[in-house]
Amino acid sequence: MFDLSAAMMRTCAGLSRRSLLKVGSLGGLGVTLPMVLANRAKANSAPGGAGRSGKDMNCIFIWSLGGASHHDTLDPKPLAPENVRGPYSLIDTAVPGVQFSEVCPNLARELNRFAVLRSWNPQNGSHQLADQWCMSGRNFNAGTHYPCVGSVVSHQYGFKSALPPFMQVGGDVSREFGGGMPGILGLQHGAFEVLTDPNAAQFTVRDITPPGGISFSRVDRRKSMLTMVDQLQRKADAQPKAFDALDEHVKTALSMITAPETRRAFDIGSEDPKLRDRYGRTTVGQRLLLARRLIESGVRFVTVTSPGWDTHANNFVSLKNNLMPPIDQGLPALLQDLEERGLLDNTLVVWMSDFGRTPKINSASGRDHWATAGFAVMAGAGVPGGSVLGATDVEGERPIKNEYRTDDVMATIYHKIGLPTDLMVQAPDGRPVRLIEGELIREWC
Repeated sequence: MFDLSAAMMRTCAGLSRRSLLKVGSLGGLGVTLPMVLANRAKANSAPGGAGRSGKDMNCIFIWSLGGASHHDTLDPKPLAPENVRGPYSLIDTAVPGVQFSEVCPNLARELNRFAVLRSWNPQNGSHQLADQWCMSGRNFNAGTHYPCVGSVVSHQYGFKSALPPFMQVGGDVSREFGGGMPGILGLQHGAFEVLTDPNAAQFTVRDITPPGGISFSRVDRRKSMLTMVDQLQRKADAQPKAFDALDEHVKTALSMITAPETRRAFDIGSEDPKLRDRYGRTTVGQRLLLARRLIESGVRFVTVTSPGWDTHANNFVSLKNNLMPPIDQGLPALLQDLEERGLLDNTLVVWMSDFGRTPKINSASGRDHWATAGFAVMAGAGVPGGSVLGATDVEGERPIKNEYRTDDVMATIYHKIGLPTDLMVQAPDGRPVRLIEGELIREWC
C-alpha cells in the first residue's frame, strides 16, 4: 500500500522522496536498478564517453559457456581416425562443398545467412579466463581490468531509450577474471541482467516487472501521486536545488519501469505463438527472441548465454539431445526474424564459446579443452553470409589457413558496430588505456 504518512519523514535536505517510493512490492527497486542508472547523466556527459556519433549499430552476442566442440558441429573431420571424427554423419549445407555435422540441420540449411570462422585460435584452454578474453579481446591483466565489448558500447554510445544500453539475458558468464564486466569503465557500464527464464509461463524481470498484485496501471497512479506531492513540496521547500537533486536516479528508475518500450520489450507473451515456436520453446530459444525484442526497444548490446558446453563426458549424447537443438533452431530463427524486421543490416550477431575441444575422444565419450582451434560465427552488419573462412588440419588440431585469434575477432566486432579499433579510454587513475589491439578479419569487413 502507498504510505503517505511515512512520507513526512524529513532529512537535512528537506522531505525525503525515497519514502514516497514505498509502493508495495516495488520496494524491489531499492538497490539494483537505481545503482545501474544512478550515473546515467554523468556517464553520458563524460569526456570521451557516451554520445559518439556514427551508425546506430547493435549487437547480440551469444555465449555458449564451457567450450563447444568444433569437430562435432561446424568443422567436422571425415578423414580423421574414428577416435577423432566421432559417431556423427555429415550433412550438406546451403554452400556447395561445405558440410556440417548432422546435429546442425537448420544451421546447414541457413548457412547463406551467416559466416563461419573455422580457423579461430583461442590461445587459451581455461574456462574463467575464456569469459574475460572472448568478451573483451584482452587476456586477463590484474593491473588493468579490461572491459567487455558491451560495456564499451555503453560507455561510448550511452542510452538510446529508457532501457539500459547493455543487457545480459541469462547468468551463465564466469566473473572470476572479470568476464562480461565493465572493468576500468566503472559499474555504471555493467550489464543489466535478466536472470529469469523467458520460457517460463509467468516470466517476470526483477526490478522491471511489477510483482504479483501490482499492475502497470497502479504504478502509473502511484507515479502521478508522487508528482502531485512533489509539486506541493516544491512550493514550500527552501532548498529547491537540493530538492531537485534528491534521488534523481530513483526517478529515472521509475521512468524506465513505466516507459512504453520497457513494457513492450519484456512482454514476450504478446508475441505470435507461431514465432515463439519458430525460435523454439526452450530457454535458449526464448532468450534469443527476448534479445531481438530488447534490440528493437533500444538496447544496443545484448549478451545471451547458453550453459553446459563443457562436455568432458557424454559429449555426443549431450550435443545431440540437449545443447545443439536450441541453438540450431533459435539462431537461424533470430537471423530470419531480424532480416524480416529490417534490423539485420545494423545488428551484428555473434556466436562464440570458450574454446574448441580435443581431437581425440576420451574414455568417458567426451572431449576435453583444446586451446589452439575452435570456431566463431558472425552474421548481419555487412558480414557476408555463406562465407566459411579458414581451415584446420585433418584432425582439427590447429589452423592451417586464414588463422585469426580472439583479439582479431573482437577487433572485428568493434569495427562492425562502429567503434574505433584504436579506441583509448582513461583508467580511474588517469592512465590512457588502449582497449583492443587485434587485426580485422578482412574477408568480412
